[in-house]
Parts: sequence; C-alpha cells; structure tokens
Amino acid sequence: MSDAQNLPSNGLSYKQAGVDIDAGNALVDAIKPAVRSTRRPGADGEIGGFGGLFDLRAAGFRDPVLVAANDGVGTKLRIAIETGRHETIGQDLVAMCVNDLIVQGAEPLFFLDYFATGKLDVAQGKAIVEGIAHGCRLAGCALIGGETAEMPGMYHGGDYDLAGFAVGAAERGTLLPRPDIAAGDALVAIASSGIHSNGYSLVRRIVELSGLGWEAPAPFAADQSLGEALLEPTRIYVQPLLEALRAGLGIKALAHITGGGFIDNIPRVLPDNLAADIDLGAIAVPTVFGWLARTGGLSEREMLRTFNCGVGMLVAVAPEDAEKLVDRLADAGEKAAIVGVLTERGDEPVSFRGRLAL
Repeated sequence: MSDAQNLPSNGLSYKQAGVDIDAGNALVDAIKPAVRSTRRPGADGEIGGFGGLFDLRAAGFRDPVLVAANDGVGTKLRIAIETGRHETIGQDLVAMCVNDLIVQGAEPLFFLDYFATGKLDVAQGKAIVEGIAHGCRLAGCALIGGETAEMPGMYHGGDYDLAGFAVGAAERGTLLPRPDIAAGDALVAIASSGIHSNGYSLVRRIVELSGLGWEAPAPFAADQSLGEALLEPTRIYVQPLLEALRAGLGIKALAHITGGGFIDNIPRVLPDNLAADIDLGAIAVPTVFGWLARTGGLSEREMLRTFNCGVGMLVAVAPEDAEKLVDRLADAGEKAAIVGVLTERGDEPVSFRGRLAL
C-alpha cells in the first residue's frame, strides 16, 4: 500500500474549500469555439496547453520588432457586475491593449487573458471570454491562451477582475512615432464610441449623485438603460489604422486617448520641441460627456484630463495627407476630422482653442 493511501482523511475537498476544478474544465470546453474563431496566420493551436505558440515567420514577418502591452478594464467592471451584463466587457479588455500596440505602428498578433473570480460561474465566464474573442477578431489577433483563477476569500459574490496581455510586431524601421514628425503636421481626431474604459470611478460617483439606478433610462441615450449605455464597449482602431499605414498616408504618430485624457496622453508621442494646438470646437462630443459634466459639475479642464471627450485616437499626419486620411477612415466606418496642428513647443505641450460642446 502506498504512503498516499495511508494518509488520514478529514473529509475535505478542494471543492468544499471553494474551488471547483470541474467548473474550470467546463469553462475551457465552453470557450473553445470562441477561441478557434480568432485563429490567424501564425497561430492555429488549441487552448489547454501550458503555453500558447505563435510563428512569426508564418505571419509574414522578416525582421520584426516585438511590441507588448497589458491593461485591464478598471472599475467599469463594477457596472458589468452590478447589471449582470458581461457580453461586451471582454472587448474593452482587448481594446485597451491592442490600441496601445497600434499607436506604435505594431500589428497585434496574439492575446492572453487573466480572469479571476471568487466563485466560477461558467455562463458568466463564457460570456466574458466570448467578448474577448470578439475583440480579438476585430483586432485581427489570436486568443492563444489565458488563465482562470478561482480564489474564494479574495473576491466576493459575483465579483471578478480581468487583465489582458497583447503582443504585436512591426518590421524594423517602421515603428511610430516617425523621426520626421514636425511643426505643421495636422492632427486628425478619430471618434470614440463613448467613455471607453477610463474615468469610471468618477463616472460611478456622478451616477450616485444623480440618484439614478442602472436600469433607469439613460438621460443621454434614447432607448437604453443607464447601465447599458455606460457599458458601450471601447472602439478598436487597429484594422483601419493598419490599412492607412500600409497605404503610406503620411501617419507620423498616434496617441491613444485613455486615462489622463488629452493633457497627459498627447505629449507621450511628441518630441520635446513640439506641442499640439487643438481646436476644441472641431470635436464632436458625444452626449454622455455633457451629462457627466453637468451632473458632476466638472470643469472643462477636468473633462480634458479625465475623459476622451469623443476622441479615441489622435493622429499626427503630414498636412498634404490629412484630408485623404479622413476620407479613408470614413470609408472604413470611422468618423474623423482635422482638429488641430503641431507647433513649436511653448509653455505647454498641449494648448486648446475654442470650447468643448458639452
């Protein structure tokens, strides 16, 4: 008889401690079709192994530089949890990572997710991962693996957290920002789909002040509940921007407008001698931002440093290509407009003219 067979038993099991291995296996089986739907050249393996594989040569790269990014969704998750709407939050997770890759000129190749919860609900987990797979299809990257962690005592009730990890590549010498970025280059704003995934701690505080519940009609969106409207997923800009880059449309830099808004994100892609001059009146501001500003009593500067205010991505482009880029983005289904210009750096790296139409 083995030593293991001689061990005393107190009747406890891992499941009684709060971790259901069978539920984890059931989730893996449930999400396999969604994962398969994200296959692309370079990635055709099955999930369930100890690591995901990707073949750069099969993806068509000759001398690639790898670019990596990771992010989460933040407290937007609280709205998903409290409303029971989990279908779109996975797209947010992918978007926050792959949009950070494209701003460096990199094509997203593969994605991995981390899903942690106190008690695994297979239906909830399946909805989340299907949303992740949908985001990966929009970005053209493969979902090659992930981790589901059931941790009783760390998370309570239906609480969960998400983290995402994306890797992309660009051929050597094609990374952004380009060295020839210069004063006089035009700034093109690509419209956001709403708040995206930043500033939700402030959003939730404003909702508290409003006295509205998640199922109340949204004051700024017809035929939607407040919770549904605030869960509008983050737009993924990868494919139209990759096409514009490959078309040689003079794109010199891209800024993903996330936490920190215009004021903190735009200087990240500019050299020290350049500044952005932006006409706020040229920005089409979604109605949700006006409601947030009025209900929360937010100053325009607070709005510009916290939210995207309707601009998900800002493009610095050669002036002769600016209108062509706007037209090409429109053909791809993106709303874009010229909103400013790069200038020689003065006192501030970002200056504003006009006012937001809040």
